[in-house]
Amino acid sequence: MIIKNGKVFQEDGSYKVTDLYVENGRIVASADEVTDKTELDASGLKVLPGLVDIHSHGAVRHDFSDADVDGLRTILQYEKSQGITSYCPTSMTLPKEELLKIFQTAKDVEQDETCARIVGINMEGPFLDPAKKGAHVEGYIRKPDIEFFRACNEAAGGMIKLVTLAPNMEGSEEFIRELHNEVVISIGHTAADYDCASRAMKLGAHHVTHLYNAMQPFGHRAPGLIGAAMDDPECMVELICDGYHIHPSAIRAAFRMFGPERVILISDSMRATGMENGTYELGGQEVTVKDRKAVLKDGTLAGSATNLYGCMCKAVEFGIPLEQAIMAATANPARSIGIFDRVGSIRIGKQADLLLVSENLELKRVI
Repeated sequence: MIIKNGKVFQEDGSYKVTDLYVENGRIVASADEVTDKTELDASGLKVLPGLVDIHSHGAVRHDFSDADVDGLRTILQYEKSQGITSYCPTSMTLPKEELLKIFQTAKDVEQDETCARIVGINMEGPFLDPAKKGAHVEGYIRKPDIEFFRACNEAAGGMIKLVTLAPNMEGSEEFIRELHNEVVISIGHTAADYDCASRAMKLGAHHVTHLYNAMQPFGHRAPGLIGAAMDDPECMVELICDGYHIHPSAIRAAFRMFGPERVILISDSMRATGMENGTYELGGQEVTVKDRKAVLKDGTLAGSATNLYGCMCKAVEFGIPLEQAIMAATANPARSIGIFDRVGSIRIGKQADLLLVSENLELKRVI
C-alpha cells in the first residue's frame, strides 16, 4: 500500500506532507519495496501513529479478567477500530488460580489484522495497599510475593510488562530489588509518603499507576508519591484523562510538573466502554455507568468508560497541546515498556500502525 499526500506526524512532534510505503505490515523506504501498490489518498488528513494503551481492563461487555479467549478477542477488535493498535490487557486483584487462567488467555487468543496487537500484560493487583484499594476487592489483596509474580508471568508466557506495587507494604523493597530488571514496577494503590515512595524509586520502581488516583494528595508539607515521582527524572506517570478521574487543571499541572515526555495517557477502561448506560461488573463488584462515569455502589470511581482515543481527545479539549497529547498516547507508553523500537511512532522499519484523522481529530481510518 502507498499512502499519499498525508500530513505525517513526526517523532519531533511536527508534521510533514509526504508519502508512506507499507509492505507486510511495516513501513518501508520507497515504492520499489512495495508489492501491492494500491494507493490511498490522504490529502487533507493527518497520519498519526496507532495509539498504545498500556492500562485497560476491557470494553464492549468483556473484561480481561473474565479469562475468556473469545471475549478478549472482541476487546482487541473494538480497540483496533477505535485507533488503539497496541494493547496491554490489565488484570484486577483476584485469587492466584484465577489470575493464572486469565494470563493464559493472552497467550491463547487468536489475533489478526482486525485486532489490536497484545504487546504485554499489565498486572495491576494483588500487591496493593488496602487503604487505597479503589475498585479492587480487599479480600484478595496480598503482600508482595516474588514467587507469586513469577508463577503468573510463567502462565503468561513472560508477557507481563508492568506490575503495580504498594511500596509501603511488607516485602516491597525485596520485591523491587529482585524484579526491577524483569518487569516495569509501577507504584500505585498506596498510601506511601514521600520518603517511602522515593526509596522505592531509588531501588528501581520508575513508573506510577494512574497518577492522583488511589494515592495520597500532593501537599505542600506532605508531597507523597506525586512529589517523589516528580523528583525522579526516570519516573513516568499514567493519567486517566476521561473527564471524571482528574480535573482538567490537574491534567495540565501534571504535564507541566513532569514534562510532556514523562506523561502516559491511559484509558483504564472497563467493560462498559463502547456501551450504553447501565450496570456492569469489574473485579467481582457491581459498577453503574452513566454518561461514561463508572462508580461502585459506594460512589468510588471504578475504571473509565472511555477508550484511549477518547482520552487523547479530552486532553486536547482540556488545553494540552495536540502534539503532546499524541506523544502521551503513542511514543511515551511505548518507551515505558520497552517497545518503542517497534511501535509508537512513524518511522521506516516500524510496524505500519497508522491512523488517518481529520483536522478536528475525527478518526477516518485505521491501518
